[in-house]
Amino acid sequence: MHDLVVRDGVIIDGSGSAQLTGDLAINGGLVTAVGEVDGAGHREINADGQLVLPGWVDVHTHYDGQATWDPEMTPSSWHGVTTAVFGNCGVGFAPVHRGSEEFLINLMEGVEDIPGTVLAEGIDFTWQSYPEYLDVLESMPRVMDIGSQIPHGALRFFVMGERGANHDEAPTVDELSLFEQLITEGFHAGALGFSTSRTTKHKAADGRLTPSLSAGDPELAAIANAMRSSGTGVLQVNSDFGPGEFEILREAARISQRPLSALIIQVDHSPDLWRQTLDQIREANAQGVTATGQVGCRPIGVLLGLDATVNPFGNHPAYKAIADLPTSERAVLLRTDSALREQLINDRPVDAFSKWMNYALTRAYELGPELNYEPEPSTSVSARAELTGRSPWEVVLDLLATGNGETLLLYPFENYTSGSLDEIHEMLTDPHTICGVGDAGAHVGTICDASYPTYLLTHWGRDRTRGEKIPLEFLVNKQTRRTAEAYGLLDRGLLRPGYKADFNIVDFERLSVGQPELLYDLPAGGKRLVQRPTGYSHTFVSGTEVSCEGEVTGQRPGRLVRGAQSDPG
Repeated sequence: MHDLVVRDGVIIDGSGSAQLTGDLAINGGLVTAVGEVDGAGHREINADGQLVLPGWVDVHTHYDGQATWDPEMTPSSWHGVTTAVFGNCGVGFAPVHRGSEEFLINLMEGVEDIPGTVLAEGIDFTWQSYPEYLDVLESMPRVMDIGSQIPHGALRFFVMGERGANHDEAPTVDELSLFEQLITEGFHAGALGFSTSRTTKHKAADGRLTPSLSAGDPELAAIANAMRSSGTGVLQVNSDFGPGEFEILREAARISQRPLSALIIQVDHSPDLWRQTLDQIREANAQGVTATGQVGCRPIGVLLGLDATVNPFGNHPAYKAIADLPTSERAVLLRTDSALREQLINDRPVDAFSKWMNYALTRAYELGPELNYEPEPSTSVSARAELTGRSPWEVVLDLLATGNGETLLLYPFENYTSGSLDEIHEMLTDPHTICGVGDAGAHVGTICDASYPTYLLTHWGRDRTRGEKIPLEFLVNKQTRRTAEAYGLLDRGLLRPGYKADFNIVDFERLSVGQPELLYDLPAGGKRLVQRPTGYSHTFVSGTEVSCEGEVTGQRPGRLVRGAQSDPG
């Protein structure tokens, strides 16, 4: 008898190989047979032609705080994620000195748009060292496995204090020695990587640039030396990739003898820079330095709405006067109060926010019930306004005032310079990229990309109309085995005998990312944008069902993954 047998599923095993119709047997939390399965199971599921896929391995999340209070790890668990890695972009909550927790909260709030009040109430900070933080993470059973990386910003502040945060000076020789010691301790305790941020986009809530931005060659060398002596881990980087930057990072990876994984994003002010960086990644691999680019599968977009963090009218005194009313009442007033409408449309405040919004409306789109993340430029708010002879502010007001005020607009500020996803297609199909810019757990009131593993399948594998689709086998490999391999998690991401039984059973015909909605369920009543998918019939972690038709089962087999995992194959 098997513990579980899944019958008659369309199995896409994560390797990139062609799909097959057959059975899957599970015993002791591992896959034991694929294809034809002899013998019955204590439990059997008739998949009836549904997709049977490895669980998604999401290597770019920011659950550093949420993982200490939320065993269900939503919304990622709703979207079939069975392994989540956080500690990305140089931000996190360990190591930390007693009394300096506020700095790390301030940094995370600014860089990743997680309200400080949420973090202050949700995190108890019972740890100081990074190994102690891992012990706390390990103490809570969860619906999925998690892994953590050592965050450069937290480490630099721990070692250098305000000098490191304010970029006043470089670390001393003794401080560099302490860097190496603490990094080595972190990897011995089970860190999956070391992450750093070298982008001016990352600022703390008080406006200071992220601490790791000013790290020079001696500091990078200390980090690389610690990684080399540890013999494990990934060097994860978020960078602006200015002149000479990739060469600096490639040298750090060469010294460390560890893989480099860098975010690849198209930015409007330099729309071809991502191609240059990918070329450098290819060259690094040809020279023996393992490197991957982490890419997205849809535009990175701010959602604009009456209750979202970014409300186009949020800075207007006339709107502020009604801002405390229930959303549905505000929507009625915005439709019917002619004097209010006149003020909001024609009497705009002259400030930086209005200037930014004037530009954003040229590229903002109604997301709509069809959830179109690849809209035609001719359908932007400003284009619709020009077509009908109206002000863009009138058009956006009418859109946001529709119904009960739940309408959201998508402003794709990255990965959409050309007005299509053709560049994303190029990124996804490059052999040196993996999926990895979803930022689940972060940007809670502005960006809603934790759903991107689901979107990867629905848009690229089924729904795209404006260009080429991508075969399902390729897409699944990109978000399962490839991401797992990049972080040394070689025991998962494949549905083959001996591998971890993390998998989803998906009704592909009805699979949907779900409409964005605002929940007020974070600590301190904090709000977050989420999407609840449909189509995930079952999700299993280590052979235990954690979700059935979108409802959690109450089982929590997920554990902290400490360090690289060996390949059972």
